[in-house]
Amino acid sequence: MKSKTGAPAVDTLRQMPSGVWILGLVSMLMDISSEMIHSLLPLFMVTTLGAGALAVGLVEGLAESTALIVKVFSGALSDYFGKRKGLAVLGYALGALTKPLFAVASTTGMVLGARLLDRVGKGIRGAPRDALVADIAPARLRGAAFGLRQSLDTVGAFLGPLLAVGLMLLWANDFRAVFWVAAIPGLMAVALLFFGLREPEHQQSTKRSNPIERENLKRLGGPYWWIVGIGAVFTLARFSEAFLVLRAQQAGVSLALVPLVMVAMNLVYALSAYPFGKLSDSVSHQKLLALGLFVLILADIVLASSDHWAAVLTGVSLWGIHMGITQGLLATMVADAAPADLRGTAYGFFSLASGLAMLLASVLAGLLWDRLGPSFTFHAGAAFCCVALVGLAWRPRVRMTDA
Repeated sequence: MKSKTGAPAVDTLRQMPSGVWILGLVSMLMDISSEMIHSLLPLFMVTTLGAGALAVGLVEGLAESTALIVKVFSGALSDYFGKRKGLAVLGYALGALTKPLFAVASTTGMVLGARLLDRVGKGIRGAPRDALVADIAPARLRGAAFGLRQSLDTVGAFLGPLLAVGLMLLWANDFRAVFWVAAIPGLMAVALLFFGLREPEHQQSTKRSNPIERENLKRLGGPYWWIVGIGAVFTLARFSEAFLVLRAQQAGVSLALVPLVMVAMNLVYALSAYPFGKLSDSVSHQKLLALGLFVLILADIVLASSDHWAAVLTGVSLWGIHMGITQGLLATMVADAAPADLRGTAYGFFSLASGLAMLLASVLAGLLWDRLGPSFTFHAGAAFCCVALVGLAWRPRVRMTDA
């Protein structure tokens, strides 16, 4: 495959700045740490702590929305100071240090507290990290850069559950022992970022302005706010992946092997994120988003139709393809639409809208799961996909410009 500049894919990877690789490897290590816990957490809550699907939905929704909302402030601060690495290191460090809290949790409330602190760390690091990718990568390689970082991130997201499965089998379903081990790759991520990445120099004006004051928000422009709205509806359609784990449990898979559903999803995600990210540098962003929505509709229909292991595996694989198509693409669209000095703020507000949508989606999914059953939950996700498709059709010619 060639890019729009005619360079083959291998040359694109060789041209990728080292900072993008480092940020991708940092994301990979932290995702190994996080997914060792998150792939087991719904099972831990249901089987050990006696929680229901609604409680799982509340914990996941509050946690993920907290992470996305915190990005508003960390992104704006990174723009105000013109420095992003320090906030990213702080966020990764907080995420690593909260991992042992899961190992000692004895109630759903303690799990919620640990998840919130962990996701605050994610929120602190998320917008500055994405802005760093946009700062480091040349505009002609921006889609490929976000796709590469997302691919490496997702390699960690399937290695984490794989390690969790191995340790659960080795240690006779000892959730807490696995949670203790998860802290190690998290600390490795912090060390790599602190010692391995050199932040690019920013042109700093003599007078700093508040990135979230009215005049600066106006500079973001209509195309950017349209992307924010579309991203929020996407999040409503794609509720917490904890419900994929619960669906796998219904398939009769042994407890220790249930996290393999996340291995499958993230393996497909990792393999598809970079190719689709590179493709986004040369094709219509809106057409790719529409393709991602159609794939998610198929995933929801398959998951709603049956709890047989083959149907669950097919559904989560389609879910992974959807993630590979859309997640790096949305990050690229934000970078293209926002001025360079407001990229952190732009990622922050994008995440705020997505965070509120994630909270609503996960709580709604938990309610539907408990009251009407899993099939209705996935059918509702497909319905939100249709709403997002209408949003794409409503403004079909948004033109992005490189900042």
